[in-house]
Amino acid sequence: MSEDLNALIAELWEQEQRLRFTRFDNDDAWALGSLLAELALTREAAVTVDIHRGAQQLFHRALPGTSADNDAWLARKRRVVERYAASSYLVGTRFRAKGTTFEASARLDADLYAAHGGAFPVYVRDVGCVGVVGVSGLPQAADHALVVEGLERFLSS
Repeated sequence: MSEDLNALIAELWEQEQRLRFTRFDNDDAWALGSLLAELALTREAAVTVDIHRGAQQLFHRALPGTSADNDAWLARKRRVVERYAASSYLVGTRFRAKGTTFEASARLDADLYAAHGGAFPVYVRDVGCVGVVGVSGLPQAADHALVVEGLERFLSS
């Protein structure tokens, strides 16, 4: 199992190195968020999409079938990205690879932090992590995969 987790860590780390912006502004957040919402709608996926740059929320869309719980999950996952400057899925996977869990070992309030997949750092080249794009509503690997797919499509256009 450790080998599987190490392979997943390498894959997640590679995604974060590859999926970087040259700039990121309010219009980019709107376009990316709209793209993610459209992908989810075409799949009939009940998710909430959220994008922050720093403390400012630039995009938020709750699709049919979601609830305030999705917003709470997004806030908890976003805090993990802001604290570790890595995707929430990568952070949680790193803890599991060490034979523990984020909840047991991070020494952070589980009501405020969740290292579950779905929140991804918005990196701007030569600047660093400037924000977070997140999805909540699917199993963690699927939340993460939707964000990655959206970023890949957005950055290739």
